[in-house]
Amino acid sequence: MTILILGSGGREHTFAWKLVQSPLCQKLFVAPGNSGTADIAENIDLKVTDFEAIKTLVLEKQIDMVVVGPEDPLVQGIHDFFLNDPEIKHVAVIGPQKAAAQLEGSKEFAKEFLFRHNIPTAAYQSFDASSLEAGYEFLETLNPPYVLKADGLAAGKGVLILNDLDEAKAELKSMLVDAKFGAASTKVVVEEFLDGIELSCFVLTDGKNYQILPTAKDYKRIGEGDTGLNTGGMGAVSPVPFATDSFLNKIEERVVKPTVAGLQKDGLDYKGFIFIGLIKVGDDPKVIEYNVRMGDPETEVVLPRLKNDLVEIFQAISNQKLDKIKIEIDERAATTVMLVSGGYPEDYEKGKEITGLHNLTDVLPFHAGAILKDGNVVTSGGRVMAITAFGNTYQEAIKKSYQNIEKLHFDKMYYRKDIGFDL
Repeated sequence: MTILILGSGGREHTFAWKLVQSPLCQKLFVAPGNSGTADIAENIDLKVTDFEAIKTLVLEKQIDMVVVGPEDPLVQGIHDFFLNDPEIKHVAVIGPQKAAAQLEGSKEFAKEFLFRHNIPTAAYQSFDASSLEAGYEFLETLNPPYVLKADGLAAGKGVLILNDLDEAKAELKSMLVDAKFGAASTKVVVEEFLDGIELSCFVLTDGKNYQILPTAKDYKRIGEGDTGLNTGGMGAVSPVPFATDSFLNKIEERVVKPTVAGLQKDGLDYKGFIFIGLIKVGDDPKVIEYNVRMGDPETEVVLPRLKNDLVEIFQAISNQKLDKIKIEIDERAATTVMLVSGGYPEDYEKGKEITGLHNLTDVLPFHAGAILKDGNVVTSGGRVMAITAFGNTYQEAIKKSYQNIEKLHFDKMYYRKDIGFDL
């Protein structure tokens, strides 16, 4: 099979690393890819939302399957684009169709779906600029902290959690009237705050059947002790120690089953990953959000634990035969720590040379914001590299990740030294 992965982050490098292990993968392309994927596949410089350029590439390279990494092309309807074009409709696309991708593309759509199918989640209301006063009134009915979510895609930065009512009102106005997050915040969902500990559940579905992958927990804040600004993710741990068998059973019965059944009931065609952001409140799971692709950096700890041939799984998704697959998981713990550019998630410099990669032992370095330039690996983004390790416990794995990070260097390199601290 000839396969194309769309994307350029650590998630896509992890996909590439896993797919090339399959005897079914004869040729692998990644667009646009990074320095990590360049080692094991052929990078093609094109935008993940340039559907016409992707079609040209698919025809030219005779690609059989497209694995969509990030959310943007899914929300913009890349799966539908393939299905509606006679020249490429035979190509398998891993990722939901446009209508189903609204689970991530619109926070309001997701909340309506959750309520419609009786899936546990926080109480909410949504507002636009014309209903700002009603938004103020709703905030007054809630207890702090106050949760404001931009309705559309905001690259993981459209959620604000505020303790002060006046500040919450000012931010709501900033989002709706002053377009703080651009078009993403023309509508804002205001939610009750749920107090608990977060985790992520990953589900594969072919639209009819489903399989559950290992749970993971990621760390979103830039600062230690979960302080400071939100990022795309600073590290992750899998499995989640507090996710007991009985709790996992609750997730499956109360969240996973009604989600997959709800997609079918609503006529939403879905072939791919469902990422369910959960919070454990007391001993009960509640849904914070849906993503319609794998998470990053959770992919870097979930996929390495998967023993199955990933191409076989993707073929089963495409052919609606996922029930024939038996998922096999490595019992060891996996951890990953993200190295980021100094200044991230705000302004940062690019083009810093990364040294020490050849000195790493017994870890998997997944490249993210890194590219090859003049034979050297240099930084090209905020989140630069995820260092993944295995251990019999997550403490053992995390120690290995940190020991190897000490061998790496680039100017102004930063990472959190407390991944797993709350477990």
